[in-house]
Amino acid sequence: MTQDDRFYLATILSRSDYTEDLWSVRIAPGGPFAFTPGQYATLGVRAGERLMERAYSIVSSPHEKELEFFFELVPQGGLTPLLYQLRPGDQLSVRKAAKGRFTLASDTPNHLLIGTVTGIAPYVSFVRSLLELWLAGTYPEGHRIFLLVGASRSPEFGYREEIERVAAEVPWLKFVPTVSRPWEDPSWAGEVGRVDDLVRKYADLWGLDPSTTTAYLCGHPQMIEHGKGILHRAGFPKQHLKEEIYWIPAKPAKLSQASA
Repeated sequence: MTQDDRFYLATILSRSDYTEDLWSVRIAPGGPFAFTPGQYATLGVRAGERLMERAYSIVSSPHEKELEFFFELVPQGGLTPLLYQLRPGDQLSVRKAAKGRFTLASDTPNHLLIGTVTGIAPYVSFVRSLLELWLAGTYPEGHRIFLLVGASRSPEFGYREEIERVAAEVPWLKFVPTVSRPWEDPSWAGEVGRVDDLVRKYADLWGLDPSTTTAYLCGHPQMIEHGKGILHRAGFPKQHLKEEIYWIPAKPAKLSQASA
């Protein structure tokens, strides 16, 4: 695909489809790839002579040999329609350097993780990495993870079973998935409502003190803005809020004087 020494030529090893527009892949990166849980990799696919690239949060943890990603198809997007076509054995580019500062803070023991759909990706990396430390007997003492993730319908929770399994095994993880359109998901028996509307409820229920808790927001930009406002009003200082916006919403077109 490219001979540029900034890239690896990666190979898709497996693919899992959750809904018509949500899927994950595991790839062999094509060389050493160091990263910290919460960081992202820049993936690319050629479209004619042009290499289409975008950053995606890494689902896997650093101890895994393969890299895993969770995608949502954006039909009018530049890259996800190309990624959607790929199957095991196909190749794509991966920039050799991981980037991003959406990593676990070390100055607070409590971590409130809030996400929507594919926004769970960096949180899965957190949980897998911490589970590895827990099993090795080197877990950071006193640290607790509180994960609140929202979706329209339950099939969009790509990693629910994995996270629920870990939460049942360890004392440091609490997990609540919530569905915002329960009328379209009659078999769902869990929490309902938009994830940002439930932030204050669960922060209070879990007894999270803003002075000892870092809150993380990842996914839909409107959720992040709404969630930040709720957390600010709950007393969370700016330095205890971290965000990872998955796209920048388009600004509404200004009305011309003639049409105003």
